[in-house]
Amino acid sequence: MSLQDVARRARVSAATVSRVLNNIGTVRSSTRSRVLKAIEDLKYYPNAHAQALAGGASRTLGLIVSNLENPFFLDIFRVLEQEAHSHGYEVLIANTDYDSQWLKSSVRIMLGRRVAGLALIVSEIDPAILDELESRQVRTVVYDVGEPRPGIQSIKANYRKGIERAAEYLRSLGHRKFAFVGHHTGLGPLGDRKRTFIEVMERYSPALQFITVADSDDYAGGRRAVRQLFASKFRPTAILCVNDFMAVGVLRELREMGMEVPGHVSVTGFDNISLSEVVYPALTTLHIARDQIGRQIFANLSATEHPFLAPQEIVISPELVIRESTGRVPDRAS
Repeated sequence: MSLQDVARRARVSAATVSRVLNNIGTVRSSTRSRVLKAIEDLKYYPNAHAQALAGGASRTLGLIVSNLENPFFLDIFRVLEQEAHSHGYEVLIANTDYDSQWLKSSVRIMLGRRVAGLALIVSEIDPAILDELESRQVRTVVYDVGEPRPGIQSIKANYRKGIERAAEYLRSLGHRKFAFVGHHTGLGPLGDRKRTFIEVMERYSPALQFITVADSDDYAGGRRAVRQLFASKFRPTAILCVNDFMAVGVLRELREMGMEVPGHVSVTGFDNISLSEVVYPALTTLHIARDQIGRQIFANLSATEHPFLAPQEIVISPELVIRESTGRVPDRAS
């Protein structure tokens, strides 16, 4: 089945069918309906890759994330995909597992697919990648990494404000012994969160005591981090986790150790994934508007009428969501 077959069935030119498929130019609504019906009747599937190679407008967007197992990334993908499908786009997704070489390979593959735009929600960015995307004039959105450039939009969460809010809230409950559970702290954005925690703690030193530990970005990593923490002999009354994904593992391991949350230890997360509301106890966390991130990514990547927008940075402010995993410091620890 070919484009010409569709044109004959709809009684239009092949150029008109092409305009309908690529959503470009002006086509009368009655003609568009006739073409779409012919496409459905003939079960015609256009070769999007061939269209892009021939100079047609690509209707494919690329998304590269650090850890698709983490619901934070998956939530953004779902919103982006919904927006894309409702506007006639498709989304290709790649997962790097925080590997910078894998990221480079994924970017090359996306560029080879002639994507109309590319979103990078990663922490392991190499500035050379952004240099190449800028030089190739590939419409790009980055989250959490890099600075905005011509054609490259930046979305960031104000982690400093979020961590400060969580720490101040726990201080108001009387907590003076804190722990921070992180992962991949050698990578820029994740290291920033750890440094922010340390800066906030040092602001109140020596009244506060604190420790930091790190493991992998998953439930098991959260459990191992707790074992690391208590092997150190330090006994925190409050644990701040870099994200909810690890916090769920922290809750599980504390329960396995016979520790009550928040009776013995208060726990906070970051992101407000749906799981944080249904775990026991429900997790106090900082909400990041992932639906806003997904919609903003699509808006930036699909705005083809302005292919090289001026550099722009959007900052999202986390909101503290208080649930049952936090409480006043135990009397014996005051």
